[in-house]
Amino acid sequence: MNMDLDALGILAPTHRPEDCEPTNAEIEQVLCDRLARVRAELRKRDISAAVLFDPAHVRYATGSRNMQVYSSRNPARYAFVPAEGPVVLFEFSGCEHLAAHLPTIDEIRPAKAISYYFNERNTHAVTEAWADEIDDLIQRQCGGGAKVALESATPQAALVLQERGYQVLDAQEPVEQARAYKVDNEIKMIRSSLRAVENGVHKLEAAIVPGVTENAAWSRLHQHIIETDADFVETRLMNSGPRTNPWFQECSDRCIQAGELVALDTDVVGRYGYYADFSRTFLCGRDEPTRTQKDLYRMAYDQIRTNMENLKPGVSFKEYAERAWQIPPAYKSRRYFALAHGVGMNGEYPYIVHREDIDDKGYDGIIAPGMTFCVESFIGHESGGEGVKLEEQLYVRDDGQVELLSDYPFDARLLG
Repeated sequence: MNMDLDALGILAPTHRPEDCEPTNAEIEQVLCDRLARVRAELRKRDISAAVLFDPAHVRYATGSRNMQVYSSRNPARYAFVPAEGPVVLFEFSGCEHLAAHLPTIDEIRPAKAISYYFNERNTHAVTEAWADEIDDLIQRQCGGGAKVALESATPQAALVLQERGYQVLDAQEPVEQARAYKVDNEIKMIRSSLRAVENGVHKLEAAIVPGVTENAAWSRLHQHIIETDADFVETRLMNSGPRTNPWFQECSDRCIQAGELVALDTDVVGRYGYYADFSRTFLCGRDEPTRTQKDLYRMAYDQIRTNMENLKPGVSFKEYAERAWQIPPAYKSRRYFALAHGVGMNGEYPYIVHREDIDDKGYDGIIAPGMTFCVESFIGHESGGEGVKLEEQLYVRDDGQVELLSDYPFDARLLG
């Protein structure tokens, strides 16, 4: 069962190959345009260069993919991205050939892995040599400068750059601002990732039968996304029965029983490195759902439906929160932490929190063309019982219209 999008003023998802599969020329242009966005954000802040360690940031700025999960905890590869001048990828030893074809990278050098794991008592000396190399690049290839941006590195890396006279800033701000506004044809990559993951979730749903473990059903999605050239699943958010409430209980070896709800959040870093992020809740077996299960599902459905309709360009984050669907009091304490969040290669800027949380956890901004969002709902009673997780992914287009990107049916039995 699908949502009546015409009534919400939202464009339906597309499955046309020309809308979902970029050409090689379009892919190359996306890489160059993403790099240009990062450079523009650095120039706005008078930053000479950014040194990026986060593998998602490295991939966004350069298109280079290598050992994504490993690199998320080991500072063993990084990219030097100047506001002006040559981009240098510092690649893991022996991997220099992997990115040689990319139009965004001017030079590839072996990385200096700046962590105790690699260097033990030599860590300080290696970090000093790393800083000397970054300093040399800024002075010779960027014309010097006082500000350098850094993220996901070691504390010592920032200190040795400061010792060389640099003001060290957080690179996450300019990169997140760059990523928040999608360039031409980036949406084709996102749609491609979603279409592949949706097919995987169909396989997962078919595996939800009485007696199967949560892990066994969850594994069907993992197998499918690897088959379709995705990267990995970022979380383990699938649970069943009493484990659906409160949310965020990770997938386990529990056997799913007939008549139970099964809730999941995909959180897949999918094709082209783009996040496919939607949530659904299923009913195991062929029995009719209970009245309570239907009520939970209807509330979650109404929440995302209302909040999707409110997603309009020009609306501030605080206005969006004020207009949001009112969660009944008995379900507020277990609400999902965000009403909506940005999405691209991962969950990203902005996060829009509930009206109750704005003063403590929120910030303001404007929903603008080029942004992509996930609209979230979790409904679970404060006293326990089962819960329902639903989520949709949407695109605020340059023409001001809002397009639904995700396209997975809702459970007709649970909607009644």
